[in-house]
Amino acid sequence: METIFWHKSLPFLMLQEIRLIAIKTLKLTEDLLTSVSKTRPQWARLVSAVDHRIDRALAILRPQAIADHRALLTSLGWPPPLSNLTSSSLDTTKSSEVLNPLFTMQGDLKHQYCENFLALCRLQELQRQRKYRQLEGYNREVALHQPLWAIEELVNPVSVASQRHFSKWIDKPEFIFALVYKITRDYVDSMDELLQPMVDEAMLTGYSCREEWISSMVASLSTYLAKEIFPVYVGQLEEESMTGIKSQARTSWLHLVDLMVSFDKRIKSLVEQSGILLSLQEDGTLRKISSFSVFCDRPDWLDLWAEIELADTLEKLKPEMDEEKNWTKKVQGVVLSNSDDYKCPAVSGSIFRCVSSLIDQCRSLPTVSLRSRFLRLAGIPVLKNFYDCLLLRCQEAEGLTALTDDEALVKVANSINAAHYAEHILKEWSEDVFFLEMGLDQGDEFGESIAEYSGSNIPIEEYGNGIFHEEIIKFEDFRTQWVEKISIVVLRGFDARSRDYLKNRKQWQERSEGWTVSKTLVGALDYLQGKMSVIEENLNKLDFAVIWRSLASGLDRLIFNGILMSNAKFHDDGLERFGYDLDVLFGVFRAWCLRPEGFFPKTSEGLKLLKMEKKQLQGGRTGGGEKWMKENGIRHLSVAEVEKIGKNRVFTK
Repeated sequence: METIFWHKSLPFLMLQEIRLIAIKTLKLTEDLLTSVSKTRPQWARLVSAVDHRIDRALAILRPQAIADHRALLTSLGWPPPLSNLTSSSLDTTKSSEVLNPLFTMQGDLKHQYCENFLALCRLQELQRQRKYRQLEGYNREVALHQPLWAIEELVNPVSVASQRHFSKWIDKPEFIFALVYKITRDYVDSMDELLQPMVDEAMLTGYSCREEWISSMVASLSTYLAKEIFPVYVGQLEEESMTGIKSQARTSWLHLVDLMVSFDKRIKSLVEQSGILLSLQEDGTLRKISSFSVFCDRPDWLDLWAEIELADTLEKLKPEMDEEKNWTKKVQGVVLSNSDDYKCPAVSGSIFRCVSSLIDQCRSLPTVSLRSRFLRLAGIPVLKNFYDCLLLRCQEAEGLTALTDDEALVKVANSINAAHYAEHILKEWSEDVFFLEMGLDQGDEFGESIAEYSGSNIPIEEYGNGIFHEEIIKFEDFRTQWVEKISIVVLRGFDARSRDYLKNRKQWQERSEGWTVSKTLVGALDYLQGKMSVIEENLNKLDFAVIWRSLASGLDRLIFNGILMSNAKFHDDGLERFGYDLDVLFGVFRAWCLRPEGFFPKTSEGLKLLKMEKKQLQGGRTGGGEKWMKENGIRHLSVAEVEKIGKNRVFTK
């Protein structure tokens, strides 16, 4: 039978007809083998023997079909001539000068090509069906979806012809991308209109001629980049590192990446014209149509690219971060979800514009593992550098004046604002599936764990929170720490200025002379109001609220322990002045809440006890206990504290 198939004296059309009959016979045999494999598993040796004979037949059928296909393509004038293409014509719209041989073929030649194309597709479907049966119980993905043979035969001669032009454009890679896109675009319609119906007729399921044409063209480009372009740039970088003489290698690399990003976007639009939404596809589809698939096989090049991007970004940011006015000038129009202004410095906007740019570059990579790897190597170090800068600025301010002067407070407040802004933006990003996927990616396809190339100490179970989880925690802790430090500094300043006021126990037994507020408290109140005014003006509202609440709590403890628990005796006049003092203190906080006394629970309830009538107060002192306290609205004091305060009340009227 094999000699009959390929006897050269037979007419071409007869050979085609015999080939189709042979393929049909093999298809029926395969259907029978599939049935026997399921119903008679004990006949495995018989099935294997038949498989061997079919493999021998296919070993003859496929090479001859491909050889005939190539001969037909040559007769058609494929590949179309590229010699009339120039660099100036590459960016024009669809060419009307170069005719598509697939559309212009006619008569017997068209019939022969279509029959041969159909035979190749049926052969591939037969091969796919056999692999599906033979690999039962194994991973079938690789075997079941191979590139479409007939489309590969169209792409290979085009690729060879194109590379003669590529060799002239090593220093002008934009022309290489333009030529590949132009060829891909100019012939893609024939894939849909002429070839796809034949693929469907051959019942070769799961194949789009448009997608196969585009992915094969992109694969040929990626192969050329990997063999001819990237090695040149890598060599230049190695030479630069050895000699210390700067070259254009880094600039050329970044320019090449920009070209790849632009090319992939245009290619993606070509694919989506067929109705395929790539955002919903798995990594495999994106990898097939992305020039960035070159990094899948060369992770060391990805690391090198990330290193170049990081160095370039930090170099751009350095003058921005060194300029002091960028730390005082505010970013306009940046608002929290509850309408509280961030008041973040302008440098924060610069940082996140650069990080966003790196993320956009990262989106071009075809797999989650590559995206995760790139972002951890190029994007996250920018955030770490920003964090280190914030910490250094705060430490410098603390080291010079211990945060006692207004300038130091403003410097720390601006850093807190920047950290809060960073924390909020990163939390927003982390809600995106794009970043959650990278956070869940515990290792990459190259067999390395995340910790090996990120230096991260975060436990693996926490990566589910997103790729920025560690940075969010660091900014949050930084903000909490320095907000607390500001509260402590202001509280200590108030304490130092009110020391005489707190220690003078006799004043509560004396009549005030013309002063509504105690003279020894005025300086402390003035200090408190001044500091809070500076902080409120420069700090975002959320963190300012934390500060004034913390400060109120600290002042409550200070006054309660320093006065009410100090065994000071309160006469009527002294109690009246103490009430005025607290009203003024509460008034400082009334700008930020309706009932400031609620944030001074112990002091307020102590004053309430002192203002009680003698008989009512004695009820609490003579064993009233918790029941009496509950009836009189005393919830934040202990029984012992109530008894002690009650003993210090001296009724003089």
